[in-house]
Amino acid sequence: MTPAWIVCAWPPVLWPVSSASNLHLVHLGTRVLHYGDAACPCSGQTLWAGASNDRSAGVAWDWIEVEEGVVALADPFGLVTNLKLLDASGQALSDFEVAVHLNGLVHALPWQSEVQRALHHLDA
Repeated sequence: MTPAWIVCAWPPVLWPVSSASNLHLVHLGTRVLHYGDAACPCSGQTLWAGASNDRSAGVAWDWIEVEEGVVALADPFGLVTNLKLLDASGQALSDFEVAVHLNGLVHALPWQSEVQRALHHLDA
């Protein structure tokens, strides 16, 4: 899998926040970290990206298995992206505003089923 945090090194993609729902992000990979201790939950990173003209926009985040079969964002404000979201006047949104919009995008993705698939692959 491509390391999830590599998205920070991708060229920035300027994107109007009003069109954020038009980003078609696809799953590039999920990494599972398991330390072999039943008391320590599985965790990991997942990476999603989509093409925009000649550049790729990506979003990556840490997740944690809160109980068997249930995964959640480890830190809703810790999403990593190369997207630069712009308001209607073309100004860049603040980090907090970007986090709010990215969480909306992530919520709409089937990321939990992809993480579950990776966890089940680990059990096989």
